[in-house]
Amino acid sequence: MQYLVFQLLAPLASWGEVAVGEYRGSHDYPGESALLGLLGAALGVRRDDEAAQAALRDGYGFAVGVLSTGSLLRDYHTAQVPGRTALKGRPHATRRDELAMPKRELNTILSTRDYRQNAACLVAVQCKGNGLSPHTLDALAAALRTPRFVLYLGRKSCPPAAPLAPLVLDAASAHAALEAYRQASAERLQALAERTRLSLEPLTEIVRLVWGDGVHAGADPDLSVARKDRVIRRKSWQFGDRTEHSKLLQEPR
Repeated sequence: MQYLVFQLLAPLASWGEVAVGEYRGSHDYPGESALLGLLGAALGVRRDDEAAQAALRDGYGFAVGVLSTGSLLRDYHTAQVPGRTALKGRPHATRRDELAMPKRELNTILSTRDYRQNAACLVAVQCKGNGLSPHTLDALAAALRTPRFVLYLGRKSCPPAAPLAPLVLDAASAHAALEAYRQASAERLQALAERTRLSLEPLTEIVRLVWGDGVHAGADPDLSVARKDRVIRRKSWQFGDRTEHSKLLQEPR
């Protein structure tokens, strides 16, 4: 079976959880909605294109190989926003439009936002085999190399620290594909070191494997839980439950 595998490395990432009140948490690794958003951005699919968003959701499954969950960074955040009454009858397509009004009509809101520092993971993408995948894995890989929209890891303030370096690999399972990618990455770094005398750190070992229903993971789950990140409507931020499986391969670092 073929898998598209790529890496997500960044000094900061924020993989949104269910937001309640003023707290905006972050998971340790990306969920399905985040990965679909990443592919959609690479392809140039807009949030209001419901048909294209649904095609991505129904066409692919994901497995995540967690290399490191990083460490928690918590940000105390303030922002100015106008009230709904003040916005009535005013065009506000941009943030600048929102703030273009008298200071007395602006309110200050507070929130706490979580980030993961120096987290790293690998992602394996599998076509679901239902004939509904709108793009080949090779086309997805090409889009990740030259994305239409800017890619970021959860928030716009979290750009990737390294190229996603996508590869399409033949493997017996998602786990096997992730390990083959690690080996291929080590060989590339070794060849680079021999040419340039640069010494770059190879990808670390996978500590946890996470996958969704329909993905041939190559492992039996230690735990299966419900996660509310199945895209229903991207434009209106509506999400439903799905089942996520995980296997602990090593003690987390």
